[in-house]
Amino acid sequence: MTVPARSGAVGRTAGASGTAPTGVEDLADPAFWRQPPADRLAAFARLRELADPVWFTERPASRRKPARGFYALVKHADVVLASRSPKVFASSPGVTTPEPARWVRTLFGDSMVNLDGAEHARLRKIVSRAFTPRLLAEAERDIDRVAAQIVDELLADRPTDFVTAVATRLPLEIICNMMGVPERCRPEIVDRVNHASEYIGVDRGLKARLRVPGRGLRALARMQRMVAAIGRARRHSPGDDLISALVHADVAGQTLGSRQLGSFFSLLMVAGVETTRNAIAHGLSLLTEHPEQRALLVSDYERHADGAVEEIVRHSTPIIQFRRTVTTECTVGSRVLCPGDKVVLFYASANRDGTVFRDPDRFDITRSPNPHLGYGGGGPHFCLGAHLARVEMKALFRELLTRQVNLRAVGLPELAGSNFDNRVRSLQFAIGP
Repeated sequence: MTVPARSGAVGRTAGASGTAPTGVEDLADPAFWRQPPADRLAAFARLRELADPVWFTERPASRRKPARGFYALVKHADVVLASRSPKVFASSPGVTTPEPARWVRTLFGDSMVNLDGAEHARLRKIVSRAFTPRLLAEAERDIDRVAAQIVDELLADRPTDFVTAVATRLPLEIICNMMGVPERCRPEIVDRVNHASEYIGVDRGLKARLRVPGRGLRALARMQRMVAAIGRARRHSPGDDLISALVHADVAGQTLGSRQLGSFFSLLMVAGVETTRNAIAHGLSLLTEHPEQRALLVSDYERHADGAVEEIVRHSTPIIQFRRTVTTECTVGSRVLCPGDKVVLFYASANRDGTVFRDPDRFDITRSPNPHLGYGGGGPHFCLGAHLARVEMKALFRELLTRQVNLRAVGLPELAGSNFDNRVRSLQFAIGP
């Protein structure tokens, strides 16, 4: 639980208390994220057994700079607490690691995920108002059509990489169709999204560290310029698409400017496409690994589909973690946190918490209840695209599993080794006997 700030409480950099005890692996060490997923989950299980959050040092203290690090929130209850207490656990200045530099935020605008309070509420209200019932109904019809088309082409062309041929295509095409992005712009957008997000949270060699940030920012800049140009055109000639709705949505006399539109589009493409394609890829792998669950799903798809989608998201947890900054003195367990302290919300750990989920490592499409945190822990930053992602996954697996083509994963997915998202780089698959 949290407690109000005491009078005179001041910010400090933590680290003296709560340091990792002997035998606990270092979550701040990039080598930890190169371990097999089962080993990482076992480490999280050991952390959940501890009474209080543990501090991990990302940068040792020096004469000039204090230690930098974070408290790891690994229990379901603690992640929910932080998610639903935005006045105590702020998203600003950034939820990713590393946090966006000030000049990057000035140049590209603040992403909605990095905002708090009235500013976040205003942007979210503009975006929410643009998602009209008519637009969402049209999107759901489009999802069924695109999912069927993808599987038709899959059976005709027989590609081998599921991520490229299937998992990426559905969320990308749906978002581009909703936004009204012209077909001619889409190949470049795919390329820009891949460049902008490929190395988030991934340990890289020296050459990559020197080269990739500039390439990622250039990719982001080009994508935002492209969307800004579409937005300017829609202001003069609106259509029946989300960009038109966003640039004309009026909340207290305010609409989205070009930078805000570009920032939202980048968030939608990276978060919406990345997370959904990873969940889809993990889903095929899980259903191949657990044939009894696949057989149950196929036996009565409409009955079990919703449960299967929720369990795929829980088990795979596409977003591993987000960061928060403590604004007011509070306690988590018996650990006192002070203003300025960083906490990391490990959704991947919370979704395996045995106090909430019975037999948490088991993949069970009939699991009920299933209060997973795959779309966040609630509060003002709960994922806007959760409903859309669920509909996409349900439609695609209906097409993949009910046509009796025996589509299955071959081998394990190739993972990116990221501490940010559970990214699948490629997944080989086969069709037929």
